[in-house]
Amino acid sequence: MTAALTYRDAAPADADALVALIESAYRGDSSRAGWTTEADILQGQRTDPEGVLTVIKDPDSRLLTVERDGALVACCQLEHRGEAAYFGMFAVSPALQGAGLGKEIIAEAERRARATWGVREMHMTVISVRDELIAWYERRGYRRTGEMTPFPYGDERFGIPQRADLRFELLVKALA
Repeated sequence: MTAALTYRDAAPADADALVALIESAYRGDSSRAGWTTEADILQGQRTDPEGVLTVIKDPDSRLLTVERDGALVACCQLEHRGEAAYFGMFAVSPALQGAGLGKEIIAEAERRARATWGVREMHMTVISVRDELIAWYERRGYRRTGEMTPFPYGDERFGIPQRADLRFELLVKALA
């Protein structure tokens, strides 16, 4: 039996470890060990300590850290936006992807957003060309809205695009 996951809000002292986790899940060769890699569509950074600290310090956000046996294994951002919560910065250690942790973590994030803020919906944005990832979220009850926002080309804080057709699509799930 695997050890239980423990959840807590991130503290400023967690920023460097969280950046390392997020980068490992999305960028570079280490990310290829998992299935959520963006290495073929984006190079450069996914986030930085300043971006992580901004989320940690924002009174309307929380950066949920997920640990197993005292080791950081995943994280996600929850942000209160009126009747909805925004779900982002989701990362699971590449070596642990595909084992069901993501399903468990997103369910806990949804539960916490409902309990903390009384929200009725969870919103997220996903790069529209990430078909496999969008399908995974659809299996969790999220629906594509077709509402697109531009990718921030030219702002290397979000990575260096390797293709010209990147956009973010809004996915939405009603929370019971």
